[in-house]
Amino acid sequence: MPQPLSSDILAPWLQVPRDWAEYCYDACQRSILVLDVLRQRGNTYSERKRETTPHVLTFDWTLVTDGRTLPRPVNYFLVEIAPAPGVPSNEEKRPFIVVDPRAGHGPGIGGMKHDSEIGKALEEGHPCYFIGFSPNPVEGQTVEDVCAAEAHFIATVAARHRQARGKPAVIGNCQAGWQIMMTAAVRPELFGPIMLAGSPLSYWAGVRGMNPMRYSGGLLGGTWMTALAGDMGNGIFDGAHLVANFESLNPANTYWTKPYNLYSNVDTEASRFLDFEKWWGNPVLLAAQEMQSIADNLFVGNRLSRGDIQATDGTRVDLRNIQSPIIVFCSWGDDITPPPQALQWIIDLHETDADVVQADQTIVYCLHQTIGHLGIFVSGKVATKEHDELTDAMEFIELLGPGIYEAVISNLDDDLTHRDLIEGNYLFTIERRSVADIRAICQQNPEDDRRFEAAARLSDINLAMYREFVRPAIRAVTNERTAELSRDLHPNRLRFGMFSDENPMMKSVSGLAEQVRKDRREASADNVFIVGEHKAADMVEGALQSFGQAMDRWKEATFLTTYGNPVVQTLAGLRAEGSGPSRPERDLSRAALATLKDQELRRRIGEGGALAAALRALCWVASAVDQADERLFHAVLRGARTSALLKETAPDTLREVLRDQQRLIRIAPEEAIAALPAMIGADPGVGERICAGIERLFALEPGILGPLGEERLARLRALLVPQSGSTSSSNDQSGKEATDG
Repeated sequence: MPQPLSSDILAPWLQVPRDWAEYCYDACQRSILVLDVLRQRGNTYSERKRETTPHVLTFDWTLVTDGRTLPRPVNYFLVEIAPAPGVPSNEEKRPFIVVDPRAGHGPGIGGMKHDSEIGKALEEGHPCYFIGFSPNPVEGQTVEDVCAAEAHFIATVAARHRQARGKPAVIGNCQAGWQIMMTAAVRPELFGPIMLAGSPLSYWAGVRGMNPMRYSGGLLGGTWMTALAGDMGNGIFDGAHLVANFESLNPANTYWTKPYNLYSNVDTEASRFLDFEKWWGNPVLLAAQEMQSIADNLFVGNRLSRGDIQATDGTRVDLRNIQSPIIVFCSWGDDITPPPQALQWIIDLHETDADVVQADQTIVYCLHQTIGHLGIFVSGKVATKEHDELTDAMEFIELLGPGIYEAVISNLDDDLTHRDLIEGNYLFTIERRSVADIRAICQQNPEDDRRFEAAARLSDINLAMYREFVRPAIRAVTNERTAELSRDLHPNRLRFGMFSDENPMMKSVSGLAEQVRKDRREASADNVFIVGEHKAADMVEGALQSFGQAMDRWKEATFLTTYGNPVVQTLAGLRAEGSGPSRPERDLSRAALATLKDQELRRRIGEGGALAAALRALCWVASAVDQADERLFHAVLRGARTSALLKETAPDTLREVLRDQQRLIRIAPEEAIAALPAMIGADPGVGERICAGIERLFALEPGILGPLGEERLARLRALLVPQSGSTSSSNDQSGKEATDG
């Protein structure tokens, strides 16, 4: 007689239909909830279209200057950010200005989260300002007009904070970075430290097998399509085109990962999704001639780092004019602005380390290994680490001499000494770098540069042909109604609006979603069909990633083959010997002024008194050090606050004296050191205090000086305190003692 089937044997077979029923119920509920999320997104899109200045800025603010009221009106504005609760602004601290990127998306991303560049500056008590924009440009505005407006805004902030210990620090995210660099090149006297977060300055730079976005202009035949889009928009370029370009970089994320993440985690993901789409889903507009100038001069022409851009008054936009410290924050995980595009401008402008020093430029870069483009300025983790440390280090960086440095932000070791001299949860270290280090990062390829030069020249030809033969016909059939219709039908707008309540088919979704939330039944994580769904999703994502990588390889191969062809390069005028990408020519007026300044400093080499002597001695010893962390700086800062010699000196005066002493050490080291005894006078106590202070300072990090530094320290004591036969310092001096003298 057959035995009856046991429940253990039947259980797996009975579980499958249960799992299927549970999965179907859950999938239907998720589908309704996703539709409701898309409905909410569509309603937000429709509401923000009707707003004058839709933004995602989460801080309270007060309008200071409306750019539309300036002599050269633009759609930018300057606002003051309200202080953080319980942390009033300290008027003696330098103001911070965050400039919002205008790259097609809506305004406010620079202040979307409280853990941000603005939030960190507010927590430190700095007055904070924000330069944003409205979605519609002023008719006829140009890139030059925007630069003039930004200069006016920065001057306004400086005038409101005359008591601050330093000029405004300006932070430019993405597009805003190259915009403020252009402004600083023309008006360098306005700026304090400049920080560029994910900002491209060298648009041809990149590494083969990576960074396919740089090939887009050449593959489209240049910027004639930018002109076409502007003409079809009746003088307006739709920022939705730029958003679409960004989305095309990662088709797997755009067409699958992002929507599937919402579908599979709709109960927890909806809020974050809607917050992000509120910014991403509201493209702004740009004036056609403004966008054309950007495309011609930057994206395709790469003329900024070569010094080939001129203002209407003939002024050349030369980045070597910038005298403020420049801080570059970039990431290897950024596929829009990879490190080569953020850093290659340095070697475009400077062939050697001596060129950097001669230009009197201080450049500090900080490399992140994984964070993506948007994460550079919206990630809370980045804000609480990199931005927090870089904000705190502005004064430190401002005291550095000319040259290239890398900022390294590391975790605190348990055995680290003098922790009272460390601010925050990380150790900020500056390490000396060189032009060779930048070349190693950028891996510049002269042959590829010739290809990009060929693409830029053919772009000019194609643009001229478009303007001559096609533009008249396009403009003849275009008006404001057709332009508005083309914008409404753009996929990056249509996909938002079609799910709003304005669509009659969506009106029932809200009620259905409410019923689902009342009776929500999620499938268990070990449901066999849920597990299968996740595996299938991973397969689709992998397939789309493979497709995207194949497309990237095709783009690169097509570009390199087309513009590497000798015939194409000959047609572009590049086959002649010596032709190719140009370097900025030597600025004779700048060189002449530098020579005059050196001569004046040599003439006054024995002047300045004890303050100049102390700073000169410190600079001479410090120049032997290849790296130093924030403990050294904070010890100096504490000493400055207590020293009668320093605390009565205005910050700008102190920085000027320091820069002069650094320059003297470079141009005439022996004469500068030999003049120290005469500068401090006959009182041996002054020399003793200077030497003892420097010794205690460098004792904070044993071994930091190395043989050369120790030799200089010994020579300094012999020179300034000849009667002394031994040093008065000890390596176990405390951080507090290091601030004395």
